[in-house]
Parts: sequence; structure tokens; C-alpha cells
Amino acid sequence: MTIDTQAPVAAADRDPLTIAGRDFSSRLIIGTGKYADYAQNAAALEASGAEIVTVAIRRVNLSDPSKPRLVDHIDPASTLFLPNTAGCFTGEDAVRTLRLAREAGGWSLVKLEVLSDPKHLYPDMAETLRAAEMLISDGFEVMVYCSDDPVYAKRLEEIGCCAIMPLGAPIGSGLGVQNPVNIRLIVEQTEVPVIVDAGVGTASDAAVAMELGCDGVLMNTAIAEAKDPVRMARAMKHAVIAGREAYLAGRMPKKRYADPSSPLAGLI
Repeated sequence: MTIDTQAPVAAADRDPLTIAGRDFSSRLIIGTGKYADYAQNAAALEASGAEIVTVAIRRVNLSDPSKPRLVDHIDPASTLFLPNTAGCFTGEDAVRTLRLAREAGGWSLVKLEVLSDPKHLYPDMAETLRAAEMLISDGFEVMVYCSDDPVYAKRLEEIGCCAIMPLGAPIGSGLGVQNPVNIRLIVEQTEVPVIVDAGVGTASDAAVAMELGCDGVLMNTAIAEAKDPVRMARAMKHAVIAGREAYLAGRMPKKRYADPSSPLAGLI
């Protein structure tokens, strides 16, 4: 029997992720932090099949040729760089950071995150909403990191955010999706893509997020801090595809009792 190893990829290609009018065949987005070096980051990116990488403008070297640069290993001409506001705790800091990113690289599709307490890194939703309004009025296309609160998620969509990115669990925790009920509520009410951002720890976590109906998964630590980041990146690629396919297929209903695969009547 011959196994068609390209079938899952082909299925994904027929089901693109569309963000702000741009189509992507991969529903996995990876980060560019915590890797041993940029070379390892690039190898993980290739293994993951991702077409978008998040770039923390305040932390990643993009321009100083005297030091290792991300752009020497990951080509922004072939991979979409998604500038983010990691490390920002006020709306003004976030807006200033992304305006600098637009001036430096011409990026208008951005990821907004405004954090609250450094201990748990949950988003400050009041500041996030305010910053999103400022950025959208300034011509940015905003993908927004948010809490798993359906009320705030809906408000962010209503003001014009092009993707809603609820956390699965605290950033870098690896705990997986802790509140599937709220994630599903956000999915059901949202017209723009819903991408679980933060908290994924292993491939099964990514599959769970996709089986809930999310349009994609964003992760950094789960890959970068794995014992073998490149192999984990490959696992995440397949997990996202499998979770999406399972969601589209429609799972069987859960039952309280056994239901035999073969009828019990008419046995020999």
C-alpha cells in the first residue's frame, strides 16, 4: 500500500487561512524568541511550514549588521514578518512601537498585545482596546492578543481588528487550552479569524485548539524550549492540520454508554 504523504498538505492548501485579505496555506504561526540562535529558529520555521513569524520589535535585531540579525536567516520577502508589541504595558508604548515598525519595514499588518502584570502576563484589556482603536484609526491592520473573554473579543472585532487572538493559557506556561468553553463561544460569535495565542505546550494542545474551530494557532515557547525544537515544529505542523481536518469532518457525538461497531443481532 502506498501512503500519500502530501495529502494533508494538499487538503490545507484547499482551505486557506485568510487574514486581512491575504491567504496562507499554513494555519500555524510561530515566534522568533527563546531559540538558541537565529539558525535554529530558521530550521524550526522550515520544519513547521509556517508562513508567518511574529517579531518582537523591541527585542529582535533586524538592522544592526555588527550583530546576528534575524533577516540574515529568515527572509522577509518569503516569510511574512508580523511585528508585535511584546513587552509593552501601556497603549502608548504599543502604538509607538508599531509606528516605528511601520517606518522601519513598511509593516501595516501587526500583532497588538498590551500586558498587565509581569507575573502572569495577562493582557490589560482596557488598554488593549484603546490601543487597537488608535492603531486602526492610523491605518494599521490589527491582529489582537486578548483574554478568553467573549465580551471583549466581540468588542475588538466590532472596532475593526482583523483577527482575534485569545490566550489558551498564560504566555509560556505550556498548560494548553484551559477554557475551551470560552474559546468555542468566541469562535461561534466571530467573523474574522480566531487564533489561539499563548499557552500551547505540545502537539495535542494545538490539535485541541483547532478542533474547537479556531482558524489557527500561534506559538513560540512550545517549539523553542522543546528538547528538539525542529522536531517539535514538525509535530506542530501536523497537529494543526489534523485538528483542522477533524473539525471540518465533524466528530462523532459523545455517549454515556458503549455503542458496538457491529450489530449484536443476527450473530452466528
